[in-house]
Amino acid sequence: MYLTFFGLNEKPFAITPDPRYLYLSERHAEALAHLLYGINEAGGFVQLTGEVGTGKTTIVRSLLAQTPKNAEIALILNPKMTAPEFLLTICEELGIGVPDSALSSLKDLVDILSEYLLRAHARGHRVVLVVDEAQNLSPEVLEQVRLLTNLETNTQKLLQIILIGQPELRELLGRTELRQLAQRITGRYHLIPLSQEESVAYVRHRLRVAGATTDIFAAQALGTVFRLSQGVPRVINVICDRALLGAYSLDRHRVTGALVRSAAAEVFGRRFTPHWLPWAATVAVAVVLTLVTAALWSFQPWSARPRSAAALPSAAAGAAVPVASAATLPAAAHPPRLAELLAQHGRETDTDSAFGRLFGLWGAKYQTNGTDPCTQAVQQGLACVAERGSFGQLRQYNHPAILLLNEAGTSHQVVLTALAEEQARIELGGAHMVGIGELSQYWLGDFVMLWRPASSPVTPLSAGMRGAQVRWLRQSLQRLHGVSPDAPVSDVFDAELAGQVREFQRQHQLTVDGIAGVQTQIALASAIAGPDAPLLSAAETHHGG
Repeated sequence: MYLTFFGLNEKPFAITPDPRYLYLSERHAEALAHLLYGINEAGGFVQLTGEVGTGKTTIVRSLLAQTPKNAEIALILNPKMTAPEFLLTICEELGIGVPDSALSSLKDLVDILSEYLLRAHARGHRVVLVVDEAQNLSPEVLEQVRLLTNLETNTQKLLQIILIGQPELRELLGRTELRQLAQRITGRYHLIPLSQEESVAYVRHRLRVAGATTDIFAAQALGTVFRLSQGVPRVINVICDRALLGAYSLDRHRVTGALVRSAAAEVFGRRFTPHWLPWAATVAVAVVLTLVTAALWSFQPWSARPRSAAALPSAAAGAAVPVASAATLPAAAHPPRLAELLAQHGRETDTDSAFGRLFGLWGAKYQTNGTDPCTQAVQQGLACVAERGSFGQLRQYNHPAILLLNEAGTSHQVVLTALAEEQARIELGGAHMVGIGELSQYWLGDFVMLWRPASSPVTPLSAGMRGAQVRWLRQSLQRLHGVSPDAPVSDVFDAELAGQVREFQRQHQLTVDGIAGVQTQIALASAIAGPDAPLLSAAETHHGG
């Protein structure tokens, strides 16, 4: 209903577990890595727990999407069944034919499964059993699960088992009668709700995946989302979806904290007040009590004694008591609205004017009526990137950019030079601060940006590659961790470097794939930028100089 209104391609906060929307917080990334390790390495059990709505099922879907070709997965989503039914379901998931005579025999089912696992091992395949909602397993079935881990060769287990469930699973496996099973668990991970910083990044990540080109949620609204959801992803999804619907119904392109509270009231069936209201009420009561106390003190008998002449104001002496009023204070300058700026300086928003300003920020020279701007940039050691993105993406890149604005059918190219939470600075007849909400009404996401690459042309870097660009990548990541740039480094893109790239991508809300593509290289270049590189926000960088 609201997709076209906000320029979205699909609903960003659907509660179905779509791996494309998986936001890898530090804990989620570790959990997924642990599960992938469980698939690729021999072992016993891996246990993943978390409260309802913390993202367990989404991690499972992402796990299945990254399954190695030599792995066969048996996924059980509803384990409330008897032991024979459990074994039969595993066989069905693996495509193992079971004769009617064996349907109710535990021994026959185990023998059939064991024979299949041995054949899979001979083919070089790994078989993994993933049990979701494992807190619903009965002790009888859990004992059968334990017995399945006895299926092994002389060197390794034939079946890897991953148990995923709510915190009750930990209590279940802590029982004395299940201690043999608990002792075989080689890895335990517990998902906790997102922090406030992660919740904000989570909302922006899902909006970006859905095609958002602007920051639809105000910063205050994002804080309210975290406060009311307590960082639980599923609750965040429900609240944000209702908030978008509420903004759409009111014809507002910006979601505010009030809209989020209204959405949460619909979801939870109770009213929510602003977080500052109890504090403000306390302060108000304290002020009233102070005033009442002062008034009573003034009228107490012991205070009704004559004041000295020196303490009395004397009109005859011409004593005047200065009174501060609004008229005596300097009036705050009213910043011109963006529409007024575009009308006043429309002649300065052509391509040549915009690129002239942008090149100047980099200390480069732009020639009008010459070669195209991007070719000129390359000739001066810079690179052009022209994309359709969002303010979140601009924050990731963290370099000034030319925004293509549309005002009443007229196109304007304006240079963005600074970006805060609620305001942006543009160069238009001088530097002007404008609200991001207002700017969003004219900007559909098209921008052109300059950056300084390690070498040209810029190519994606991935595992197995080697050369000077790989060396730059490794040195740049080391600089972020305080390693001396003079330290010798390898020019080979190995597994260790891929892990460092994934960690950097996760911290900067980029696609976590371990490949240093153009977006990752831009974000990295800005993170280690020196004083000669213009930035939208110096606070975004991790290293300067």
